[in-house]
Amino acid sequence: MDALALEAKGAKSEGGPAAPAPAAAPSKPRPKPPKKAKRIVYFELEILDVKTREKLLLLDKVEPTATILDIKSMFHKSNPHWYPARQSLCLDPKGKPLKDEEILQELPVGTTATFYFRDLGAQMSWGTVFLIECIGPLVIYLLFYFRLPLIYAPKYEFTASKHLVVHIACVCHSFHYGKRILETLFVHRFSQGTMPMRNIFKNCFYYWCSAAWMAYYINHPLYTPPYYGEKQVKAALAIFLFCQLGSFSIHMALRNLKLPGCKIKKIPYPTKNPFTWIFALVSCPNYTYELGSWLGFTLMTQCVPVLFFTVVGFIQMTVWAKGKHRSYLKEFKEYPTLRSPILPFIL
Repeated sequence: MDALALEAKGAKSEGGPAAPAPAAAPSKPRPKPPKKAKRIVYFELEILDVKTREKLLLLDKVEPTATILDIKSMFHKSNPHWYPARQSLCLDPKGKPLKDEEILQELPVGTTATFYFRDLGAQMSWGTVFLIECIGPLVIYLLFYFRLPLIYAPKYEFTASKHLVVHIACVCHSFHYGKRILETLFVHRFSQGTMPMRNIFKNCFYYWCSAAWMAYYINHPLYTPPYYGEKQVKAALAIFLFCQLGSFSIHMALRNLKLPGCKIKKIPYPTKNPFTWIFALVSCPNYTYELGSWLGFTLMTQCVPVLFFTVVGFIQMTVWAKGKHRSYLKEFKEYPTLRSPILPFIL
């Protein structure tokens, strides 16, 4: 009985469902073959003197991502007296200088290239130049205002003018150049780092001599006030202060437009500051306000040397404004066409 039961039970188990097969082990992914290193094509650069065509340096195995500034630094290592700011490199003896940020592999050259070197002469930072230009007129004008010896007749030494406009003019002149000094130190961000040192003599001669010329007549003991008296002085003072505030507002707007060390150019637009709304009509409102300041000072003092300085300054600022305006139009296709360089709808 027990044997029959066991036999039946064994038969039932044989006819039942089969036991599940063990799961197959997951196959390991095949390792990817190592990537082949990209082949770097190095450049060979020859640097020649632009005048004598003398070979100054041969650079071998220059990386394609090197910038012009990197090449200038390499050149400086072999020629310590030619620091990067003093160098000008171009691809053609009569071509335009290459910008420091341009990349070697993006230039229209092969792997063997020739650069032409031009010595720009001793350089000085723009900030230093601006400070020297502005400190001179500030000091020179005050020498005439206080009537130091050897300027006027001995009986007028260290005397004060009896005309109120003379004192107002001194405050305005000092405020203008003091403002420019502070803006140079804390506001301006110069796109170009240096300028030839020889230019400082030309610039200082213009600013310093002009300041002495106008200061001599305004502070002269025989100076006569404006024709319309106090009304003319007040109107001129209002114009001067308005334009000085406008100039400062524009400089702050331009500063906020460019981050430190960033060379990407942007289109300046009006901000919430009403003094910047002139950006809708003018490309260089800083020159517009500068012109307005000197027109106000001319009206205030009614002095021919001041008028001459204003006219010459206007001509020079117009040249700069037209150049900046053309640069905007060339770089930005969406640049507002309504804008004029310096004077709305006129110039």
